[in-house]
Amino acid sequence: MNVVVCVKQIPDPAVPGALELENHTLVREGKLIMDDSDSYGVEMGLQLVEAAGGGEVCLLSMAPNNETSGLRNALAIGASRAVLVSDPILAGSDALGTAKVLAAVVRRVAPDLVLAATESTDGYTGTTPVQVAELLGWPSVSFASHVEVVDGLLRVRRQTEAGYDEVTCPLPAVVTVLAGVVEPRYPSFKGIVAAKCKPVEELTVTDLGLDPAGIGFAGARQQVISVEAVEARQSGEIVVDEGEAHQRVISFLEQLKIL
Repeated sequence: MNVVVCVKQIPDPAVPGALELENHTLVREGKLIMDDSDSYGVEMGLQLVEAAGGGEVCLLSMAPNNETSGLRNALAIGASRAVLVSDPILAGSDALGTAKVLAAVVRRVAPDLVLAATESTDGYTGTTPVQVAELLGWPSVSFASHVEVVDGLLRVRRQTEAGYDEVTCPLPAVVTVLAGVVEPRYPSFKGIVAAKCKPVEELTVTDLGLDPAGIGFAGARQQVISVEAVEARQSGEIVVDEGEAHQRVISFLEQLKIL
């Protein structure tokens, strides 16, 4: 069972973020970390490989400046290898441009399954994995809370507002994994040391044979036109109860059309 897990490397959320002045994109300089939402996909991939009795988990990431810090953390908990796409041409890529790059690498690796988070914590589009599946012509199942392979078929418990659906589809496929559905393992000291020696293949747009006009700023179909500061939160109204406070509360709720 060979599984590819998409891992996004992001600026540390604990550090105040910054935007490029010219195009309002997120500054991604310096050390990047693995998006916490991707740790669940890595863990689920490891569990699927263990249940199959063999195979590997290969990480796939697209990041600037040949950054591998976030990948090394995922390698330390058990992934076998990683593929990093890093190229200045990729700056400013939208969700579809990113999907084109990821799909090109998936074709190259040829896994049985691709896992990803439902959305990244620095983008929140939630569309890239589905676009990857469409470009590959593979089935796509989103919001998975449980994944298993039975008799060569993928069985997914897909979370919904009303409960969950049981979905069965052929492999290969692309699945997005909900946060919190598995308990990610922690890297051991031995794993951290071993991660430094695990292979990370670095590719460029040219290596993937992609048209530069369809990715990066050149191919982006969306732009951030302007950025405004969040309005300061106004203080609430204090109602002193002199026997008619309930009427003020009712009136307030009626204004909000709650009553």
